[in-house]
Amino acid sequence: MANLKEVRGRISSVMSTQQITKAMKMVSASKLRRAQTAITQIRPYTVKLKDIIDNLQGSMEGDMDLALAETRTANQVAVVVITSDKGLCGSFNANLIKTARRLVEGQYAAHKANGSLTILPVGKKGFEFFRKMGYRVDDRFVGMFQNLTFESSSKLSQELIDRFVAKDFDVVEVVYSEFKNPVVQFFKNYRMLPIQPLEAPAEKKEMRHDYLLEPGKMEIIESLIPNYLKIEFHRALLDTNASEHGARMTSMDKATENAGELLRDLRLQYNRARQAAITTEITEIVGGAAALEG
Repeated sequence: MANLKEVRGRISSVMSTQQITKAMKMVSASKLRRAQTAITQIRPYTVKLKDIIDNLQGSMEGDMDLALAETRTANQVAVVVITSDKGLCGSFNANLIKTARRLVEGQYAAHKANGSLTILPVGKKGFEFFRKMGYRVDDRFVGMFQNLTFESSSKLSQELIDRFVAKDFDVVEVVYSEFKNPVVQFFKNYRMLPIQPLEAPAEKKEMRHDYLLEPGKMEIIESLIPNYLKIEFHRALLDTNASEHGARMTSMDKATENAGELLRDLRLQYNRARQAAITTEITEIVGGAAALEG
């Protein structure tokens, strides 16, 4: 059994750790509220913008000829992996990296083998992992979460659009975490470019609303599509940001509970050791008194 000094030291250490985890939980809860507000605000806008594009596309005669919808042989592939900058959020980053590796080593295994696959990490955890594993990594947008605004995320999404049009990339995939609640996150990937038809040609129909269009349907769609891609990418960043804070809050809450259980065990151990020490001292006193009487 450990002596009293060792147990007291462990109790003090666990109490200090518990204070840290409790503080981190409160900070994450505060950040999560702000992140949830941002998600709540952007989702209706994204849905409405998609509905407008879908409505316009559904009324077009013939297939649309858009540069961002061009499907070509995938000679160069870019995978944007959105992770967090920090740890202490359970298996959050590990699940995102696992989702990215499943995509890369499955669908794009040949591109990984011949060096035609580029990883664009958003977040230090993803950057550190893929650089260590020897992937071709473009690290210019690693610190985006330090200043997560639509202006900053638009720089990356606009660069992806420009490089797709310039045929530097033939396919762009995005790996992110969709926020459901602080306990539940869905780890997903979606194809950003080339854009997928928002509505199959067989399902084309007349416009659901009577709009007066200036200058014309095609010009409006060509203007809206890049904005839609930027909004959708920013939504993925906000979803991942909210998921990170939710995962960290849950993880720190569990760590605080575990610290409390460990403290109860240590205090019980301390009381037992103290009782044993007192019993030993009493036995020694009684033995000494008996020896003097003899």
